[in-house]
Amino acid sequence: MEATQPKNWYWENQRVLRQGIDRMGDILECYIQGKPSSQQELDPLPPTSTLAQLCDRFSLSPFERDIILLCAGMEIQPHFHSLCAKAQGNAQKNYLSLGLMLSACPNAQWRVLSPHSPLHRWQLIEVTPGTSLTQAAIHIDRRILCYLLGEPATDERLTGWLYTIPRENLADIPLPPSRAEIAERIAAVWSNPQSNALLPLIQLCGYESGAKYEVARDACDRLDFSLILLSANNLPSAAEELYQLRQRWEREAILGNAILFIECDGISGSDAAQETALLQFIEQVRTPAIVSSEERKTFRHRNAISFDIRPLPHGEKRHIWEMHLGEKMGELNGYLEPLIAQFNLDSQTIRVACASMQHPEVNPKTQLWEFCRLQARPRLDNLAQRIESTATWDDLVLPEREKHILRDISAQVQQRFRVYEEWGFSGKGRRGLGISALFAGASGTGKTMAAEAIAKEFRLDLYRIDLSAVVSKYIGETEKNLRRIFDAAEAGGAVLLFDEADALFGKRTSVKDSHDRHANIEVSYLLQRMEAYQGLAVLTTNLKDSLDRAFLRRIRFILNFPFPKANARREIWRRIFPKQTPTEDLDYQKLGQLSVAGGNIRSIALNAAFLAADAGEPIMMKHLKQAAQTEYLKMGRSLTSAEVQDWV
Repeated sequence: MEATQPKNWYWENQRVLRQGIDRMGDILECYIQGKPSSQQELDPLPPTSTLAQLCDRFSLSPFERDIILLCAGMEIQPHFHSLCAKAQGNAQKNYLSLGLMLSACPNAQWRVLSPHSPLHRWQLIEVTPGTSLTQAAIHIDRRILCYLLGEPATDERLTGWLYTIPRENLADIPLPPSRAEIAERIAAVWSNPQSNALLPLIQLCGYESGAKYEVARDACDRLDFSLILLSANNLPSAAEELYQLRQRWEREAILGNAILFIECDGISGSDAAQETALLQFIEQVRTPAIVSSEERKTFRHRNAISFDIRPLPHGEKRHIWEMHLGEKMGELNGYLEPLIAQFNLDSQTIRVACASMQHPEVNPKTQLWEFCRLQARPRLDNLAQRIESTATWDDLVLPEREKHILRDISAQVQQRFRVYEEWGFSGKGRRGLGISALFAGASGTGKTMAAEAIAKEFRLDLYRIDLSAVVSKYIGETEKNLRRIFDAAEAGGAVLLFDEADALFGKRTSVKDSHDRHANIEVSYLLQRMEAYQGLAVLTTNLKDSLDRAFLRRIRFILNFPFPKANARREIWRRIFPKQTPTEDLDYQKLGQLSVAGGNIRSIALNAAFLAADAGEPIMMKHLKQAAQTEYLKMGRSLTSAEVQDWV
């Protein structure tokens, strides 16, 4: 606070405070001597003094103000302790009490005994427990003493609950226009309160935590407030602890002109106690607060105004990249546009990404792309399984028609920036711009490998989502699970592979009850998000015929992975062994006789490699025959003599 005051404010504030303390010392002297106090009421306090502001902000009466002054005097005037002992006629009672104040002060009021007195409600003073209220020793709270003295301080009992982000850790750059507009609207809401009504909560929704904080900070700057952060994960669940935290925070907010930024990101509703404590705290806090949540929350007893913090439009993202790259723009040579189209990163992450281009021996394009991939991962790593993409196009053995469809998918992934941004298709709306595909076929026919090949070609992350685990029997939970996955994936445009699509995509059911109706809603929601997703989303199924045609029409590509015929199996066998693997006299014509899919071929080859390695030999047909017998047993089949005829 004092940082905004004139240079001589500190000493003037000290003078005003000492004048008030000296007056209280004279009142005690007169009480000891048994004569009326000669001290009159204090002169009008300068409005900039901490004493005046404390009285104003907490509505202190003159008597309550005098208690605060005498408590402050006990801390900075050594002789006040002997005055108290003399006033109470007991050398052991060299402390201040409410009883002494009620007896000595001419403006005494019994209100100070009430828990509703600001002294107790805001814990401006501390009453030593163990004796009667009027005879117990009282002390000024350290935070209040520092405030009166004009010394910087925070409530030490809030340590561990609340924290701030130092400004030097943040880039001092203006907000993009779309987000600056939201900050301006927040400031306008809080600048025009209606009478004495409680200011509405502000709720910022979305998955970009950094962006939400930047908007909140900008709004606070406009209002000349500081911003203090509270993680919802730290909230206590015990009612008394929650109450004390709220009371302490509200006092701190009043003292420090602060607004609370409550981080609810990542909080799920699975922990009922935590969710209850969070909602109770938010609804009962009486000072301005901003709630940051991934999904919109509903409050029963507080008015809330919600704003969605969406990914930045392409032009604004480009401006941020250009501002941070500066002269390094020339090193990218037109590579920036696909980078911007691929990754949705906040301003701080973009700044760090540009600063990371410090290794001239490494291609700057590669540096930047890999850095952005790493930054986009954390949110999705907690929701899905990341698959290291090792497969290439050469590993895929498919009929020519299926290969052509895969090439079409790849072309759309590569050219989406040109079509959507340069040619203006994104200006017509986001719906229908997502690249969606259905890979249908039996297990082991190459569905996952095809997704790997696409991800590897474009240096994208591949995430596998098991739809059978995402689907919930509780109404609304499936959509929440899908929303978290898609919103998290938007940061890096990863390739999403939804396994077991038939867990959700059954034949459209006739609507007999609310569960049937909601099953169709879940499917529609998934397709809606796939249509709007900026990356590639792939559904896989072993049961294409069980899927509803109405749903299939909304998927851009449908690719069948047939069970490989003998000639295709021969090609898979030729490509299954790494170049450095030692082999001897392998007959791929005979190996192709095994009626198994590519996934089983890989298992047989790997198991045979272990058998050969253990025997100290290169891989031979005898090892493959033994491994094939084991694989067939696993599948519940018998290896026929025709399949292994003349193998050994």
